[in-house]
Amino acid sequence: MPAPATPGLNDYFPVFLVVALAAGFAVVTLLASHLLGKKAKGNPVKDTAYECGMPLLTDAHVRFSVKFYLVAMLFILFDIEVVFLYPWAVVFDHPDVSTTLIFVEMLVFMVVLFVGWIYIVKKGVLQWNQPEEPSTKSVSPALPRKAVSSSAP
Repeated sequence: MPAPATPGLNDYFPVFLVVALAAGFAVVTLLASHLLGKKAKGNPVKDTAYECGMPLLTDAHVRFSVKFYLVAMLFILFDIEVVFLYPWAVVFDHPDVSTTLIFVEMLVFMVVLFVGWIYIVKKGVLQWNQPEEPSTKSVSPALPRKAVSSSAP
């Protein structure tokens, strides 16, 4: 019986050729653009960021709340956990597998997920608006503070 052939360098030649052609095309087009393109002079007005014709008022890099990232991580976690339901559904009715065992395993899995969901709800992770503490001031939130304080005695 002959030994199985090990892949040689010749087997990978088409892959190397495609990679070399792609890299060569990228380099040639960038060089052609740089050499043949028209050089533009810098203009401070034209180089500023364009925001739909509106002047920039604030910094574009606003900090997000930690709750945003926490909810995003929880979404990814629970979304990945749901992916485990698909193989279970495929194997569930397979003739070589005990359906009772598979069903009990999935029930345990779902109970663990449900307990995790109850935990994050009890911790208030999914509650975006925290209730504000009651204020002792009698200032109406609709009126600006300046207008209210100027009319006070």
